[in-house]
Amino acid sequence: MSSQLDRPRPKIVIVGAGFGGLQCARRLANKPVDVVLIDRNNYHLFTPLLYQVASSLLNPSEIAIPVRSVVNQAPNVRFRLATVNGVDFSSQHVQIIDGADIHYDYVVLALGCATNYFDLDPERHGLSGVKDLPEALALRNQVLERFEVALTEQDDEQQRQHMSFVIVGGGPTGVEYAGALAELFRRVLVHDFPDLDLTRARVVLIEGRDRLLIDFPSPLGDYARSRLERLGVEVRLKTLVKGYENRLVSLDNGETLPADTLIWAAGVKPTRLSQELTLPRAVAGRIEVDAYLRVAGQERVYAIGDMAAMQDASGVLPMMAPPAMQAGRHVADNILSDIRDQPMQPFRYRDKGIMATIGRNAGVARIGRLKFRGFPGWVAWLLVHLYFLIGFRNRLAVLFQWGWNYFYYDRPIRIITRTEK
Repeated sequence: MSSQLDRPRPKIVIVGAGFGGLQCARRLANKPVDVVLIDRNNYHLFTPLLYQVASSLLNPSEIAIPVRSVVNQAPNVRFRLATVNGVDFSSQHVQIIDGADIHYDYVVLALGCATNYFDLDPERHGLSGVKDLPEALALRNQVLERFEVALTEQDDEQQRQHMSFVIVGGGPTGVEYAGALAELFRRVLVHDFPDLDLTRARVVLIEGRDRLLIDFPSPLGDYARSRLERLGVEVRLKTLVKGYENRLVSLDNGETLPADTLIWAAGVKPTRLSQELTLPRAVAGRIEVDAYLRVAGQERVYAIGDMAAMQDASGVLPMMAPPAMQAGRHVADNILSDIRDQPMQPFRYRDKGIMATIGRNAGVARIGRLKFRGFPGWVAWLLVHLYFLIGFRNRLAVLFQWGWNYFYYDRPIRIITRTEK
């Protein structure tokens, strides 16, 4: 008589080692399945702290951890460093560039998102993003180099242009980076460049809507604006960027802002591969999924995180880490239930709140019905981010760097790095 033990173990392929994909793989660890986790980078990146790499506070290794070190204690999980070119849903194969295709019984698509530059070409216009690790390092170099250039500039207007930084996007990334830059200039670089008048350094934050942090309660967005303005940040609301040529930022009201650096934090969109997959679409080009997070029309194909139009009672969930993490764990549970011929459960997102920091001793947070701002919001932000940061060593390193900066007003990672070709 045949036994279930004689049947091959189901093979689950997870594409993407971001928040959703990694949580799914960890949930499936030591279960009676074989898991292949694929990503084009060999590290998992804690993106909420990426702006602190770009503002000279943290090292890349403190917010990134090798994927293999996360899954190497699970004998049934294997990591594959590869670039996925597509998925053949009829033959159930994930297609790899310069490698053999990988067969799956279940596939979980967790491709994340990419920066949405709208009608601007980031390469042609010289825009700086803050979405991944190479961009953050390049932005750190750019910021520090501009002050080195300004030091030898004789023309006053050109000097101020070198020290002018325009940030587009009033969400958490834009708000947090604007505050971090303002504090970097006025608390740290002022000592590094005693021959420069750092009061001439300029940070401008541009938002197209009528307030900052649109997903937060209105009073918290208003507090963020007032706090940034106290730090010296110029906040422009109901303003759109139309172009960036010859180091001039063109606004929709006809005004131009001279600035060597334009930082884009205005929005996200599905990745190129996500857009190329022949799957049904919902809002903003995100993949349509059912209540169990299966791709519409597919039985064993799941999509989670930023690329999927996951919904709850309030509508489509935002492209943020908490929904992706919960979805990753939920999909893993549903796949195991399906393998056992047990009913799957619909996805229910548990909103645990949102938060952002606005420089030293200031933050905003909504946790359930509670709203925090100022020092309590800042402390809540610190604790939550330390908790979700993967790796005990990383937590200690980040806590040390935060403490060093807090007590000594110092950003220790003020180095310009170059890769020789």
